Amino acid sequence: MIRSGHYRPAPNLLLLDFRLEPGESTFVEDIRVATPARAAFDLGRRLPRREAIVALDGLCHATGLKPEEVGMLADRHPGARGIAALRSLLVDVDGGAESPPETHTRLTLVDSGLPRPETQIVLFGTAGWEFARADLGWREWRVLVEYDGEHHWKERRQRAWDIERLARIEALGWTVVRVGAELLYDRPGVLVRRVRDALRTAGAPV
Repeated sequence: MIRSGHYRPAPNLLLLDFRLEPGESTFVEDIRVATPARAAFDLGRRLPRREAIVALDGLCHATGLKPEEVGMLADRHPGARGIAALRSLLVDVDGGAESPPETHTRLTLVDSGLPRPETQIVLFGTAGWEFARADLGWREWRVLVEYDGEHHWKERRQRAWDIERLARIEALGWTVVRVGAELLYDRPGVLVRRVRDALRTAGAPV
């Protein structure tokens, strides 16, 4: 929470003494809140890199905020604490991520030196109809990476559709690397190797 002046915070509430400039706040159901850009500005300056990118990805996805807007706000506060850290992470923010694990997957790949993937790739069937969106991938080499949450494994109907969907995608000439929580968080090196191998096989210079 941001307030000007000194106040004793309630338990478990972080209270910051900042002054919001005109245009940096708005109202939601009669409650004054920071704009998405201002919220991203403060979170990006104060959180560790990965936590900050997860938060900013979520803000961008939910509100349509663009990283460039956060950069423009940073230009108006050149002496703010943590501004260098904020600027360095904005290049890795992508509102196409629909969950923290999708952000973690993307960062694991990018931080390993792989090319930055595109998010939310629309896939069309032979009749020209959209039938799926892939979490992230590279159109040039027709390689996709899909994060599967628990419901993909536990729900019978979802599992059946996943199998059909994968068959359709592969029939169109795409290579799909599937990722679960265990692979992402416990064996990230294996994940990177699988994606790198898929890209190399497709002709990418990685």
